Amino acid sequence: MNTANHYDVAIIGAGMAGLAAGIRLAHFGKRVCIFERHNAVGGLNSFYALAGRKYDVGLHAMTNWVPPGTKGTPLGKLLRQLRIERDEFALHPQKRSRVAFGPAGETSLTFTNDFAVLEAEVAQKFPAQIDGFRALVAVVRAYDDVSLDAKPESAREIVRRHLTDPLLEDMLFCPVMYYGSATERDMEFGQFVIMFKALFLEGFARPLDGVRVILRVLLEKYRKAGGERRMKCGVKRIIAAAGRADRLVLDDGTEVTATHVISTIGAAETERLVERGAGSGEQGAGGADASRGDRSEPSVSAAGSPLLAPRASLDSHPVGRLSYCETITVLDRPPAALGWGDDTIVFFNDSPRFAYEQSGGAVDARSGVICLPNNFAYPDGADLPEGLFRCTCLANYDHWTRLPDEAAYQAEKQRWYGDIQRSALRFLPPLPTPDALARATLATDMFTPRTITKFTGHLGGAIYGSPVKIRDGRTPLANLYLAGTDQGFLGIVGAMLSGISMANFHVLAAKG
Repeated sequence: MNTANHYDVAIIGAGMAGLAAGIRLAHFGKRVCIFERHNAVGGLNSFYALAGRKYDVGLHAMTNWVPPGTKGTPLGKLLRQLRIERDEFALHPQKRSRVAFGPAGETSLTFTNDFAVLEAEVAQKFPAQIDGFRALVAVVRAYDDVSLDAKPESAREIVRRHLTDPLLEDMLFCPVMYYGSATERDMEFGQFVIMFKALFLEGFARPLDGVRVILRVLLEKYRKAGGERRMKCGVKRIIAAAGRADRLVLDDGTEVTATHVISTIGAAETERLVERGAGSGEQGAGGADASRGDRSEPSVSAAGSPLLAPRASLDSHPVGRLSYCETITVLDRPPAALGWGDDTIVFFNDSPRFAYEQSGGAVDARSGVICLPNNFAYPDGADLPEGLFRCTCLANYDHWTRLPDEAAYQAEKQRWYGDIQRSALRFLPPLPTPDALARATLATDMFTPRTITKFTGHLGGAIYGSPVKIRDGRTPLANLYLAGTDQGFLGIVGAMLSGISMANFHVLAAKG
């Protein structure tokens, strides 16, 4: 064995889950290395620079916020396990958020980081449902959402045992689905509980400088703990032998070995890396390029692919169907100057029923999420240097990847940028003049499902991965485990806890 290229733990992917797992393991003296194909950490929660500006991707808000001193919460567990002081994340709570339904948001529920606000809103807007709502909340509070062997149940079925009004049901599902569901139309109840607690029973917060603050803290903790990191150095293949991940082949052809391997890139994406046998030079499942994220339309066919095993096959862990487009508008003034100073995040839907499913066309602008990053409770005198207005809608991956050329792609982006923005404006207070937004706009950008696959490697542009989650993180290879998106903990805090949990469960608690 070449000990110079052998690690106690190799981690695939430098997203939130990978960084958290690396910190936890390095704290306990493990020789650990994170392999990341791209030149920036964060994965689905990162940032990029364009024309001198830095843009967050993924982070609308960090969920699971609780006031200092609150015991027994995911945020508190995360900070303890990673040895992070709360002030290091510099989190500032939201002002308020809303769920707005109807052609112009005629029915709305306001919520803040104080759950009593939402409870009062339900009592006022849906008085006949308040007893059932309180009973549902009691079930949510009592549910063990961190159990690794919980029996899957339909969230819709359980919610309907307590609520009889379809409108209220949809208004509760809209935020939790948009912020964490890989499943169309329904959710597994454990996933619903995780997101309900994260959004409603706990709440939203954000560092003034966005996701970069979180990433800087994690990178510094990892560096100080002695962890190694190889950037622009992805894992091209996992060579399997005797039921184990025998070695990893990197993009540059280098081979490394590890006692344990934690993959944070997703179940289907990990499957495509695995190659059986002694390594004859044949490509792994889907070919090496299928996992790179640099193809506009990676194959999702399982035909002829050396899958891990029936338990973790593409039949049981399909590629997710849910992807998004997001518009980002940079303003020369804070949103409050346009009359938008109260709302932090608005979840909207203009239709009689909320349709959380793959868009039939390029974009489904009937529903979406508006985020105004300026509208958190920052310290007096502190604000972002410019105003930001972000809007996210469901989108169809196949449509965006099958456009014939770059000119058609850019034209489609321009068309849908305007349509998404117009849809969102219906759910915000009226502008002072019809052209106020245009006059205040300094710059714009937009990402599509194609962008997501290009920069994250997620097949199908699926933000939340496969609809089938592997709660214990196990795969048919005895020393290969999943963390992050397809392990099943959700949100930024959930992703980090997933990495911690899998490190604890499979490595630190392992005998021998």
